[in-house]
Amino acid sequence: MARLIALNKPFDVLSQFTDKGLDGTKRATLSDFVKVPAVYPAGRLDRDSEGLLLLTDDGPLQAKISNPKNKMAKTYLAQVEGNISDEAIDHLRRGVELKDGMTRPAKARRIAEPTMLWDRTPPVRYRKSVPDSWLELTISEGRNRQVRRMTAHVGFPTLRLIRVAIGPWTIGGLKSGEWRDEDISKLK
Repeated sequence: MARLIALNKPFDVLSQFTDKGLDGTKRATLSDFVKVPAVYPAGRLDRDSEGLLLLTDDGPLQAKISNPKNKMAKTYLAQVEGNISDEAIDHLRRGVELKDGMTRPAKARRIAEPTMLWDRTPPVRYRKSVPDSWLELTISEGRNRQVRRMTAHVGFPTLRLIRVAIGPWTIGGLKSGEWRDEDISKLK
């Protein structure tokens, strides 16, 4: 039977099990958190992003989750620099023209600072003179650094990015670095 694991990937961890860094410095990888043989990430999450990463030992399931053709929704919480405007949120909802083309429309809404957050090491840089705000953003494609590029394009650079859901699976109370087995039957 196929196995599916939900990991709350910490900040500054590579979404792979080995590090072949050119400078010889060992960086944190998935192997520092998940000691399960023969599972692989279903998709990626940038080193400077946190949150839900799914891992599986089933190739077809991995492809179904990660292939952009399947348009599986991914939901993020983004802390952005500045008080995000209604105009910027509307722009995100319509789609944003990036260098690699127009994004699909996103679901976007301003939210209060999430209460379920864990401390991040290192913490996000705080500046008294520059406010920040939080945004919930759901996209159905997975371009490289897409959410960060979208928020920057509308004038609100991302300071912290946390993925909280992929399709029917959520981070659901996992602390940073924790993982659990998931129910594959949620995928219909």
